[in-house]
Amino acid sequence: MKKLNLNFKQFLVIILVSFCFTSCVTKKDVVYFQNAKDFETMVDTDTFEAKLKIGDIVSVYISTLNPELAQPYNVMIQSGSGGSLVEYIIDVDGNIDFPVLGKVKLLGLTVEEAKELFKKKFKDGNLLKDPVVIIRILNYRVTITGAVNSPGVYEVPNGRVTILEALGMAGDLNINGKRDNVLVIRNQNGTKVYTRVDLTSKEIFNSPVFYLTQNDYIYVEPNNSAISSASGDRRLNTIMTITSFLLTTTLIFVTVN
Repeated sequence: MKKLNLNFKQFLVIILVSFCFTSCVTKKDVVYFQNAKDFETMVDTDTFEAKLKIGDIVSVYISTLNPELAQPYNVMIQSGSGGSLVEYIIDVDGNIDFPVLGKVKLLGLTVEEAKELFKKKFKDGNLLKDPVVIIRILNYRVTITGAVNSPGVYEVPNGRVTILEALGMAGDLNINGKRDNVLVIRNQNGTKVYTRVDLTSKEIFNSPVFYLTQNDYIYVEPNNSAISSASGDRRLNTIMTITSFLLTTTLIFVTVN
């Protein structure tokens, strides 16, 4: 009987050691803004506005008191369900080819600056008086992948979104998301810029990627616990095999003795 107790203890030790390799998630790993103090205030002076980039798709609509005068500038595409405005793609030189006006350089401008540019061109050319210019960025979307609850591509209809709002649209990070090392990949007119942010620190509000721009890509890295879990299936099979072997051996030992 003494031999049986010794073997059973060894069996338990093997099982416990096998499971010790799995990492645990602590409160420190998942709480946001950990260094924010009670009643601390921070004045938001950010006047962020998205700037137009190469490859952006925009719609431009011109309105005047006399609709006939604006008609040449509002090119429509006819379809079975009606018509829609022509979409303009900003080319590699930063221009769109606009009716009557020709090449209009929009690269690096905000939507409001682009509106003012059109108004100036209409005024300087004595083409339209007091036109209303409506410009929309049609490809304002962000992609969120990795350890979030609902990864995917999300449209931003109002042209302004923070990384926190975007992650909220994706259902927030799941318990396995690494909150102190979130990667934002931004395309700056052909150049990829990689920025990592720490959601557990209040300094996230001062990050250059706190406000996202069109086509930003956010990747949430899984923590060690998730990686261990993902690779743990094979380890679990091994543990189960060892467990089965030890139980069988133990039963044989008991039967023989």
